[in-house]
Amino acid sequence: MRVLILGLNYAPEPVGIGAYTTGLAEALVARGHEVDVLAGKPYYPQWRAYEGQPKGRTRTVENGVSITRVPHYIPAHPSGAQRIAHHLSFAVSANYASGPSLRKRPDLVFTVAPSLLSVPVAARIARKAGVPLWLHIQDFEVEAAFATGLIKGGSGAAGMARKVENRIIGMADIVSTISPQMCERLSVKGVPAERIYELRNWSNAAFDFSRANSSAYRREWRLGDRKVALYSGNIANKQGLEILIEAARLLHDRQDLAFVICGEGPNRQRLAALAAGLENVQFHDLQPSERMADFLSLAHVHLLPQIVGAADLVLPSKLTNMLASGRPVVATAEAGTGLFDEVDGCGLNTTPGDAEALAEGIARLADDEPLRAELGANARKRAAERWSQAAIIDRLEARLKSVQRKDRA
Repeated sequence: MRVLILGLNYAPEPVGIGAYTTGLAEALVARGHEVDVLAGKPYYPQWRAYEGQPKGRTRTVENGVSITRVPHYIPAHPSGAQRIAHHLSFAVSANYASGPSLRKRPDLVFTVAPSLLSVPVAARIARKAGVPLWLHIQDFEVEAAFATGLIKGGSGAAGMARKVENRIIGMADIVSTISPQMCERLSVKGVPAERIYELRNWSNAAFDFSRANSSAYRREWRLGDRKVALYSGNIANKQGLEILIEAARLLHDRQDLAFVICGEGPNRQRLAALAAGLENVQFHDLQPSERMADFLSLAHVHLLPQIVGAADLVLPSKLTNMLASGRPVVATAEAGTGLFDEVDGCGLNTTPGDAEALAEGIARLADDEPLRAELGANARKRAAERWSQAAIIDRLEARLKSVQRKDRA
């Protein structure tokens, strides 16, 4: 097959959606398919243009994937309106660059949301080429924007935004998303069951946890023999990371426990200010992929906060590698949500927004080594069963071919 992938985020972005779009493109190439990617300039999670990136439109071939990158607006401190402008600018740039992408007719157009605003561009390309459009939703950005307060407005504004979202989703022939609960949300939005597909994110098979050794990090960060509660990833609004600082404050008397927060994003400066004076909290930048196994194995407990109402709007991609590391997770998730179900049996779920409950969960796992070991073993097993990249891509490839055959019938 020849597949055209249109998505804002792509390598060299190390975390988030870009890592999975890159993994998908390269996995399809490894299976003998031809893949073109139309993407934005790298900016995430710092929300600033990467140094050394050429300006304007560029074309490269990386690991067998033909990539066209287009310029777009990157807000330093993304508000709701600025995010809309950010996504709209990518859609406009992608539309202008789509002509070269059609010089060779694709068999299928695959587009990734966020950004929903670029889906009409992908739909135009697909219709012009006479091929199916596959929409993959990593998170429900409209509902997440309202849930996190990025977009404010009354019921009228929310209703209008959801109508636009539903209309855009309706442009696709197949719609996939990353968890059973998010698939159910698609059904509620009116997508027929035969057009819905669960496409999970995967754990990174390149991270060799069997040889992981965190001693270098302990020396570099002067952690000694303290137990580590670790958060790593984007530092933005929808995680509700302030609760980690509140939990650290509640546990500040424990000399045997350290909170390590690694990441970048628009909320990091504010979070660091909240943690001022807490000697049990450290902030560090995102760590390089070649050290990721050692880094994630530093944790005694992984931390995965989510704000109330967001647990079924996005399933955090960082969870996959947390589980693969063989360390238990403490999440803030309500029973019945996708996040709760994924963590259940591999860690502890606490009530969203309840810092005291989160602190108690962290302390319990820090003090109970047998329980940590049991939940960590369950986590590693679950990662192998549910988040194997090879198995996920194998199933996806079969479905892609099925969609292609139906289109040609």
